[in-house]
Amino acid sequence: MSRLRFTVYIPSHNYGRFLGEAIESVLRQSADDWELIVIDDGSTDETPEVMSLYRGHPRISLHRKEGIGLTAVCNFALGLAKGDYVIRLDGDDVFDENILLVLGNYLDRDPDLALAFPDYYLVDKFGEVFGQERRQRLYSQNHSFDLPPNGACTLVRASVLKEIGGYREDLGAQDGFDLWTKVVTRYKCANVNLPLFYYRKHGTNLTTDTQRIINARRQIKKDAVRARLATAHPVIAVIPCRRDFDFTTDLWKQEIGGLSLLERDIRVTSSSDMFDHIVVTCDNPETAEWVARSRDPRLRFVLRDPQSTIRSASIVPTLEKIARELDPELTGITVVRYIQSPFVNVDTLEEAVSTLAMSDADSANGVEEITSRVFRRTAHGIEMLNRRGELRSDFDTIYRDVQTCVAVRNRNFPTGSLMGRSTVSYVVSAAECFFIDSEHKMKIARLMTGIGG
Repeated sequence: MSRLRFTVYIPSHNYGRFLGEAIESVLRQSADDWELIVIDDGSTDETPEVMSLYRGHPRISLHRKEGIGLTAVCNFALGLAKGDYVIRLDGDDVFDENILLVLGNYLDRDPDLALAFPDYYLVDKFGEVFGQERRQRLYSQNHSFDLPPNGACTLVRASVLKEIGGYREDLGAQDGFDLWTKVVTRYKCANVNLPLFYYRKHGTNLTTDTQRIINARRQIKKDAVRARLATAHPVIAVIPCRRDFDFTTDLWKQEIGGLSLLERDIRVTSSSDMFDHIVVTCDNPETAEWVARSRDPRLRFVLRDPQSTIRSASIVPTLEKIARELDPELTGITVVRYIQSPFVNVDTLEEAVSTLAMSDADSANGVEEITSRVFRRTAHGIEMLNRRGELRSDFDTIYRDVQTCVAVRNRNFPTGSLMGRSTVSYVVSAAECFFIDSEHKMKIARLMTGIGG
């Protein structure tokens, strides 16, 4: 008896108005050797009625769960899967008729490939195409693996999925990022530059809860790098301060929420067990007294050369001095934390370390994605840098440095470079992007903490 090549599964929670179109797109596949598993996860809409229309089809099995969540549904489907390859189609999305044929051919031809994923069209709730997302080719054009594919419509070997333990059920989001993190570090992956599914954007997408997604990604990264950090120690947190050259003398003394900016940073940084050393460096010796108030044995003060605090001066010599004392072999990581961003939390500091440790890059920088249109001037007028509503590549996204914190490898410092040659990024929440560089911003920060200005 020949083996079944493809298991397609469709989870649906209140996507009844789209579900029929999703199922029909599987029935139209140009590849024949597939099975389809449809799971209604506690829907209260017309999902059961839509599913009943396909009850008699020999290749389709229908199941009902009572709101167990997407990742638990994925694991349920994996337990039922009979195919060599497994792919998820969300209940509100649509397959191109050749997706199984094309992606299956990629995995058939290269037994070392664990998964393959395509480009895709963006469609609105009415099914009208308004854009196309394109990923640069892995290993040839794109050598950074920090951006995962879409969680759905990725063809994965069932044996690999089972070997990595299936999907995590404790996060409630970012199943695709969890899968990618586990697979890309162990196996070869591929992407196909053909749009082979239609990703529907509408107001009830599961992927619109931004903070839940950020939290899930952070936890996945943190868990993924535990073993890697064992070879990247020590991890040093540095909080640089200065007497002059800000809008007020000794900015680090300014209080918001009943604490000085320095005290806030020390408290946040000390709440993490990821740091082996925490260093406050300043050209004002008075800062040492503030540091001494902390009972954290990891905390120390290093006097900073006043020349290094000039706005145009590099901080690298100061960081190298600290690193050579605490990390003579320069094998570790340093996180530079800026007091002017008082709302950065400990999860962001740890994500800076985790993001760098997951990659071979020289640094990891906190950024904010720019969603409004950005232009540059050219000889013939202005040119838009970040494409919208048209063919987009993963290289078209524009970010800005938000000066929250940066993680760097200590090996960078002897070259005189802070960031090194290659930098990866992690997205910081809007609140954490707030940067105090004026009296006006200071007043706003105090208002944000509820003490008035």
